[in-house]
Amino acid sequence: MKGVLLLDTDRNFANIARRINGLDDDGQRIQHFMSDSPWDARDVFMQIQRDIRSRPELSGGMLTLDESGDVRSGKKSAGASRQHIGRLGTIAMGQVGVALGYYRAGIWAMVDAELFLPEVWFDGEHRKMWKRLHIPPERTFATKPQIGLEMILRAKANGLPFSVVSADELYGRSDSFRRRLDEEGITYIVDIPNDSVVYLEKPVVSAPRKISSHRKPRSLSNECPVKVRALVEHPDMVMKEVNIRHTERGLLTCRCAARRLWTVTGGGEVRPEWLLIRRESDGAYSYSLSNAANDVSSEQLTGWRSERYFAERVFQDVKSEAGWDELEAQKYRSWMHHTAIDALALWYIAGLKLDWERDHPRDETLAYEFELEVLPMLSMSNVRELLKAAMPLRQLTHEESGRLVAKHLVNRSRSTACRRRKQRQNGKHET
Repeated sequence: MKGVLLLDTDRNFANIARRINGLDDDGQRIQHFMSDSPWDARDVFMQIQRDIRSRPELSGGMLTLDESGDVRSGKKSAGASRQHIGRLGTIAMGQVGVALGYYRAGIWAMVDAELFLPEVWFDGEHRKMWKRLHIPPERTFATKPQIGLEMILRAKANGLPFSVVSADELYGRSDSFRRRLDEEGITYIVDIPNDSVVYLEKPVVSAPRKISSHRKPRSLSNECPVKVRALVEHPDMVMKEVNIRHTERGLLTCRCAARRLWTVTGGGEVRPEWLLIRRESDGAYSYSLSNAANDVSSEQLTGWRSERYFAERVFQDVKSEAGWDELEAQKYRSWMHHTAIDALALWYIAGLKLDWERDHPRDETLAYEFELEVLPMLSMSNVRELLKAAMPLRQLTHEESGRLVAKHLVNRSRSTACRRRKQRQNGKHET
């Protein structure tokens, strides 16, 4: 934890051990603890959820579901495959994790996470690597929406006090994901693609004459489908200005419109849902579906949709401030452990921010003097600066720095010599 919070870069196991414990620590103990020790990362997430449950000021928050990927140089890391890497916006070799965030009143935390295993990892060739990479033998293939749904239901069973779930269109386009949340009594607002089909009037689904003993095709007897992007100009979708929240750049607003309509699942089930259309400041439109109550306001739907911004803050803090993306973990257990430690660091900072707000309330005259409606809260970066001052890392002496450089050179020489021996044994030569 000290290494994650006090170091700014190179937060790998060896460097953390050396900077915290001194040059004589080669990092083998922390390497074992993170990569091979059988402690369950999920226990850490469950404890974070229980801690949130014990803070009344965080009750009624939002769960945010999203995924994050990092590029990997080879195929030998658990879950590594050519797949979509969100931050690159393209297909690349990498690992992708699905993470569940929690947001309430300026506080955000990562409350669960799981490494995604693409379907190719369940073939015979990849199965041979499972034991070495500590992939649980009971794992079965699950899509990202299925993984996300499992984490949400786990949080509900653990008593996490959330009131609504938000996710991007990867999850929103899944009929089964939305239907299961609705069956569980969980309110959601999820993005959908602009070509998603909806119905302005409730369609009647009928089952025509059976044409085989195994198949009962369904048809819509009064079809009136429309793609959501076509509703931007619809007379029923009256766009209005909505104030979202105060930010450091001023009051955040957007134009939006909401309408009750119907969707039809692949199985022919007709469901009433809310469609929210938002026009962003750059002129782009976003589309979201929600199973909220009939009397929900467009302002409430817009507020929920806007809070999904804090899913990005979870990733931003655990990566830029806690080094989540600095570890190239080969083993599944190592990825899970590293993610749990970073989530714990993020929650530790959140707890400090809450305690600071409680014990040191700010003078309200400051807001008047700065002509602000809301004063900024402490950031994770702010708290880390305070921690680095309170727990400064020991600086290397000239002799220690020389020993460190020599050690690096020796290790590099040994590594090169090992590769050359393998090349000679295999009859290969450098060209």
